[in-house]
Formats: sequence, structure tokens, C-alpha cells
Amino acid sequence: MTMTKIGIIGGSGLDNPDILENPQDWAVDTPWGLPSAPLKHGTIAGVEVLLLARHGREHTLAPSKVNYRANIQALRDAGCSHILASTAVGSLREEIGRGHLVIVDQFIDFTKQRAMSFFETFAPHQPVHTAMAEPFNADLRAILIGLCQRNRFDFHGKGTVVTIEGPRFSTRAESMMFRSWGADIINMSTATEAALANEAGIPYAAVAMSTDYDCWKTDEEPVSWNEILQVFQANAQKVTTLLTEAIPLIAQGAAPR
Repeated sequence: MTMTKIGIIGGSGLDNPDILENPQDWAVDTPWGLPSAPLKHGTIAGVEVLLLARHGREHTLAPSKVNYRANIQALRDAGCSHILASTAVGSLREEIGRGHLVIVDQFIDFTKQRAMSFFETFAPHQPVHTAMAEPFNADLRAILIGLCQRNRFDFHGKGTVVTIEGPRFSTRAESMMFRSWGADIINMSTATEAALANEAGIPYAAVAMSTDYDCWKTDEEPVSWNEILQVFQANAQKVTTLLTEAIPLIAQGAAPR
């Protein structure tokens, strides 16, 4: 039986080490270099958890300067059997309001300069092309959806995230284009992480918190970082609750009741 050890990747303040019991730092290195920060090891409800701050513990790494390969490799090397990620996102749909949670089921990758694969070369006559039709693990998503229902959170059980390079926000033309493509939310990290987690063979799911309406809505001001922080601070406890309640259920292989 495989030991459950869950990695949590937190972004935009969703990386609070206070959720861990008996936390301690694990300094790690990988063939791809150092991860964004030392892993924070501890337990939640008796389950081993490794917390990683995506942008560094003081949010010093711009989205495209995050070493995503090192982050996923570090969690894999540490023995993580599952990865849960949190992310702040902009809403591209009227019905996805500020503070709503989205349990992502698809991504569109609109980045242009990132290392998106562990496979830079292939063994002779052995190319590796990872299936990506369903990049977010269905079992993990079912647990997260069930917990949203149990806690009566405002949430959406599926959604397509488009990941852009950043750190700038979209132009209005880009925002309208992403809407026409069928994207529901927008951020600067998830597609990269999900692709690499799938290549690494680690079940991955993401909880997105909508903080703004990007800039497609012409009846209000475009998104600003201050607005994101205000909405995040008012709603972060929902994400923390979701993640901490999911940990024992994942270990048990059970859906919430």
C-alpha cells in the first residue's frame, strides 16, 4: 500500500504554514535547480503534508521566474502521492463572482517562454508524449466539490483556466479573446503546474479563488493588485478550510458526506 503524502502548492498568500502541525523546513535540491522555497513538512489530521510557496515565502518570484520543474520534482522526490494547488484567478464569466471558488477541470496554456516538460531529449526511438485530455484528477476534484457543497461555499464544480505569462494583466482585447475561446477564469500558473504534475505521474487538482473580473467588463475598473489582495484576504479561510478538510479524505480514499 502506497503511503499518502500530500503536497500543497500555495500561491498569492494561500501558503500559510500555520495549517501544519509540527512544521519543519526541508531544504531540497533537484536536477532542475532549487524550488521556490524550502518545503515545509508537517501533518494535518495525522497525514504527512509538504507545503510549497509557489512564488517564494515573501512572494518575490514573478510567475514566469518560478522554477515549476524544480517545484514538482521536489514534491515528487519527497514522496508526494497527490498535489493540491491553490491559486487566485480573474473571472471571465459574470456568474463567477468575487470570492467564488472554482474546482478547475481544464486548462488553456497561453504562456510563451516557460519550460513546460521534463523531457528535453528522448531515449532512442522512445519519444514521450503525455496524455493531457483530463489534466486534473477526477477523484481529487470530487472530494473538493463535495467539501464545497458540505460547507455551502459559493463555488463552481468545473471551469477552464487560461494561464498567461504575466506579470502584466491582460489587455481588454486579450480578455475578450479568452472569453471567446471558452475560458472561464485566468491566472499565471496553473497550466504549467498541471502539465508537469501529469508528466510526473502525480494526481493534481487546483482550487481557484476568483478575486476580480480581469478587464473584459467595461462597466467597472480593470483589475488591480490591491483589489486582488482585498478579495483574497476576505475569502482565504474558505480555501484553507477546503484544503485541510480534504487531506484526511484523500488519505482515506473517501468522498465527504
